[in-house]
Amino acid sequence: MKKLLILVLTACLFASCGEYNKVLTSTDNEYKYEAAKNYFARGKYVKASTLLNDLIVILKGTDKAEESLFMLGMCYYNMRDYQTAAQTFQTYYNTYPRGTYTELARYHASRALYLDTPEPRLDQSSTYMAIQELQMFLEYFPNSAKQAEAQQMLFELQDKLVMKEYLAAQLYYNLGTYQGDNYLSCIVTAQNALNDYPYTQIREELSILILRARYERAVNAFEHLKVERYREATDEYYAFRNEFPESKYLKEADRIFNESQKMIPATEEE
Repeated sequence: MKKLLILVLTACLFASCGEYNKVLTSTDNEYKYEAAKNYFARGKYVKASTLLNDLIVILKGTDKAEESLFMLGMCYYNMRDYQTAAQTFQTYYNTYPRGTYTELARYHASRALYLDTPEPRLDQSSTYMAIQELQMFLEYFPNSAKQAEAQQMLFELQDKLVMKEYLAAQLYYNLGTYQGDNYLSCIVTAQNALNDYPYTQIREELSILILRARYERAVNAFEHLKVERYREATDEYYAFRNEFPESKYLKEADRIFNESQKMIPATEEE
């Protein structure tokens, strides 16, 4: 019984291969196009994309050209070849700015680039490209049914950029006074991230990092700068506590404040 099943499956496989080879070698473009659509509908994206790549130039100028180009983009998208998918969708909407699938092409170009972005520690050039593509989609189709999804992807990509800045600021903090005042670099990097992305989900983490760096700058300062630096740490504490009155870092922030207050002369506190 098992041998019979294997023979049947093998026969089906060869029949399938024979059918595909017949399509590939056919000179009937209508036949090839319908076969490509059939393969696409069945999730056979590699076969569909091979046929469509052969047909794109041939179908140019016909009523099937638009659909075939969009379908090719969807093949690459479903094959997770996101870079090629994005390029194909971009070709589509540049060729057919008012086409039947233009909205979907712009959306899927954006999502393909979004899915292809790396983790925050790596170079974020592709993240900037994805953000630009999403912004263009939202600009062209502000009332799209995909608007909420596109906006969410945009927020996530922006948070990825913020996270990269946070990791850089954290690295400066960890370096401390090694070969310079890395605490200041930490503060500047974190503040720039907050200014560029004021609604980031890691605003609290960036803010406590600034407070820590302010305090460490004071601890490691020359004597004639200590009081000024502790006052800066105290000011940062007030700003932090005002914005995050129920912060999970409040105990640490209070400790920094109390230690800083001890180092500020009573006359200056007043």
